[in-house]
Amino acid sequence: MCRDCVSACCTLPVEVKLGDLIRLGMADEFERGEPIKSVAKRLMKDGIVQHFNFKSGRFTLAQRINGDCLYLDAKSRLCTVYEQRPDTCRNHPQIGPKPGYCAFTPTPQRR
Repeated sequence: MCRDCVSACCTLPVEVKLGDLIRLGMADEFERGEPIKSVAKRLMKDGIVQHFNFKSGRFTLAQRINGDCLYLDAKSRLCTVYEQRPDTCRNHPQIGPKPGYCAFTPTPQRR
């Protein structure tokens, strides 16, 4: 499914948990014991997170002004943190707002 991808999913908002942020190196392991509100506040101040949902405990990663994920290389359109990528990205499109749906629509080939 991703063979001819143009990284369309990398322009969608990415929800992550604290464990994802630790794996990405954006938070430290000791922060698991800290109040989640203070972690969220720091990450928003640092521009890493644009939103925190207190009810679900999920963070929404910040995006570039053009909508791209912070970790998407603008030229190659490849993930720069692929080995550490969040679970949301690892499991796309099997999970997410539209399970089984990929935002990428192939364009017809011109002849």
